[in-house]
Amino acid sequence: MNIIKSQLDFNPIITYYQSPIGFLEIRGTAENITAIHFVGSETKQSDQVSTLLAGCVQQLDEYFHHKRWEFDLPLSPQGTSFQQSVWDELRKIPYGLTVSYLEIGKRIGNPKAVRAIGSANGANPIPILIPCHRVIGANGKLVGYGGGIWRKEWLLKHEQNILALD
Repeated sequence: MNIIKSQLDFNPIITYYQSPIGFLEIRGTAENITAIHFVGSETKQSDQVSTLLAGCVQQLDEYFHHKRWEFDLPLSPQGTSFQQSVWDELRKIPYGLTVSYLEIGKRIGNPKAVRAIGSANGANPIPILIPCHRVIGANGKLVGYGGGIWRKEWLLKHEQNILALD
C-alpha cells in the first residue's frame, strides 16, 4: 500500500495514492469520499491521514493488485439528480464488464438521453470507485474518459485480465 501523504484542511481532507496509472488525489470528509482526480504529482502534504481516506487508499491498492473487485466506501459525489441517477447505474456495472451509453439510458428509463448520459459520465467526480471506465460506445469502441483514453483502456484490460484467470 502506498499512502503518500495527506492534508487535513477545514474541508475537504486530501490524500494521495500513487497508482499504476498515475497519482490519484483522493478528496473527502470524515464521512464520505467526494472526489478522485488524476494529478501529475502529489502536493499539499502533511503527516495526517484520515481513517476513511486511508481505507480508500487500501481498497484502491487492493483493486490495482487484483485483490478487490468491489469497493465498500461511503461516496458522496456532488451533481444534479440526473447525474446522480447515471452514477448510481454505473456502480451496478459488474467488474470486468462493459455497457453502452444507450444501455445506461435504458436502465434509467431514458434511452434517448445518450448525449446527456455521456456528459454525466464525463462529470463523474469519483472515477474508478464509480466505474465510468466501464461505459463504451454502442459500437464497442472506447470513447471519452476524463483521465485519458489510455487509462480507460488500461483499467478495462486490468479487470478483464483477472477475469480470464478465473
